[in-house]
Amino acid sequence: MMKCPYCGFEESKVVDSRSTEDNLSIRRRRECLKCTKRYTTYEKIEEFPILVIKKDASREYFDKAKIINGLLKACQKRPVSRKEIETIADNIEKQLSNSMITEVKSTAIGQMIMEELKKLDEVAYVRFASVYRQFKDINTFMEEIKSMMSHE
Repeated sequence: MMKCPYCGFEESKVVDSRSTEDNLSIRRRRECLKCTKRYTTYEKIEEFPILVIKKDASREYFDKAKIINGLLKACQKRPVSRKEIETIADNIEKQLSNSMITEVKSTAIGQMIMEELKKLDEVAYVRFASVYRQFKDINTFMEEIKSMMSHE
């Protein structure tokens, strides 16, 4: 319950509601039912931070910028727009948020990125996969390409 900042009364009525400029919260004008003074409240979605479990079992906060940077490297000199890269990163962030999980393995995020890249640009996909999967030699690299070709 929201208390009136003037008299402390717990009941109010909403006079006006509208989205904020960034559309991430709602601004509400309220009127206290006791003293009739008006005040503003903001309502926003409570977000829980997602922790990424790294290969060495350490944990760090999810950072969409890291996905974008990895995609930029993989898509360098490819016909992939910045908008497409940001859309992939946004989609992955939304999938993780919507799943309501609080911890995710970095390998799962890498797999999600590879699935998106495979649909977008095969060369960028192979570039990302070569770093992500740490291809040891040309044979491992060729196996991945053969696998891609057999799934078409």
